[in-house]
Order: sequence, then structure tokens, then C-alpha cells
Amino acid sequence: MAILDELALDSGGAQLTGHLAVPDRQVGTSDVRPGLVLCHGLPSRDPQLSDSDTYEQLAERVADELGYTVAAVTFRGCGRSTGNFSIAGWIADIRAAVTHLDEVHDVTDAVLVGAATGGSIAICAGAADESVRGVATLAARADFDDWASHPRRFREHCRRIGVIRDAGFPTSFDAWATELRTHRPDQAVRRLGSRSLMLVHGDEDKLVPMADARRLAEAHGAADVKGVAGAGHRLRDDPRVLALMLGWLDRQRSEMTTSR
Repeated sequence: MAILDELALDSGGAQLTGHLAVPDRQVGTSDVRPGLVLCHGLPSRDPQLSDSDTYEQLAERVADELGYTVAAVTFRGCGRSTGNFSIAGWIADIRAAVTHLDEVHDVTDAVLVGAATGGSIAICAGAADESVRGVATLAARADFDDWASHPRRFREHCRRIGVIRDAGFPTSFDAWATELRTHRPDQAVRRLGSRSLMLVHGDEDKLVPMADARRLAEAHGAADVKGVAGAGHRLRDDPRVLALMLGWLDRQRSEMTTSR
């Protein structure tokens, strides 16, 4: 069985928590040591909880069956992590997790899997970090234009759900709001180049339409788009989606082996 542990990271002064799953045996015969960062979305219920707190079993399964070292990081402003939500801040948090896997756990290749907002930001983070081998998303949005159109309303929403906690944050509202416009998954995805991208989307998603997945795929040029019949926005608990995710991770590990 995989070895489970608590995750603690510093990300630009924000103290991040989460879960870490490390395989207790080598899967396969090569010296490839794959890593995975699981990226949760904005919380929608109890602001003290984050989706990463429910990823422990998934992290353990991926580590045990596929040999990945898995970091299920809790982004700043969520759960027990400190700090406040910003697009650039969450990108930095993903980078901190990738660096941790590399420097502490000797991971040779890392991939990102993100749900909803976490998937969109994973695209941006992966595009900016050439060490990331591939990205898979569940119900990711192609842009943050609806938030950028009403940034003060969105800031108040972030306060209500608890991801902005400090009264003085952001110190520069204009800079925080500008990030909503300048960080665009539909543009960043082009910088993934030939790296692997899988986009999983429910065909009855009322929050983020399937058209967003198609736009991301068109911008990338070689994405694997998986429509899930009858599925809405929350995909992570759908067994069909889990099978797609595990299959993609298995293929990435196989390709890491053959490329060495």
C-alpha cells in the first residue's frame, strides 16, 4: 500500500497544507518516478473545507496502482492553508508543489490534474512550466471573463466562500482584478505545445458549457476531449471520469518510460 502523509509547503509566504501519497514499491521496470499534482477548484460549501481534503483516497490509489508520487495540495485561502485567493497565487502554489515533488521526492516527470477552476489554473501553470509533462482537466473554463467583468462582485463572492479572509486583501484591487483578465487558459494552452492535454467535460454542465472544452481543444490543436453523457459540472465522483483519469495517467507513465 502507498505511504500517506500530511503535506506542508511554503508558497511565497503562504503556508499550504494537503496530502501526500508515495508508492511503497516500484511500478514497472524503468527508473521513471512519475509525479502528480491534484488541483482542486473553488470551494462551494463549507469555507473551512477544500476539495483537496477529499482527494486522499484518490491520491493513495494512484500511488499504489500506478506508482505516482501524488501531492493533493490545498491552495492558499482554502482549508487549513493560509493566504488569500488570487489567480497568480494559485499558479505559484502549483509550482511550489511541482518543485516539492522534484526536490524532495526525486520525481522525474510531473503531470497536473485539475477540477473546475483548478483545471483552468493548472493549464496556466503547466504552460508556464516546461517541466510539467501534461495536464488533464475536469470541467475547466476557457477564461475568467465573467469574473473579470464584475471583479468587485467576484471579490465579495470570494469573501463569502472564505477564500479571501484578510480585510486588507488585496492590497491593490486593480492588480488582483487584472489577473482575471490577463491569465487566460484559452491562450496559455497554446504554450503547452506538443505536451499531452486531456479535457473531460459533462455534456449537461450548466456552469461551464461544453463549448469551453472545445475552445481549449481548438487552441491547443491536439487535445483529447472526452464528453461525459448526462454529466453536470461536478465530475470527480463519476466512475466514468475516474476511469478516464486513471487511463490517461497510465498512458503518461508508459510514455515517460519509452521516452527514456
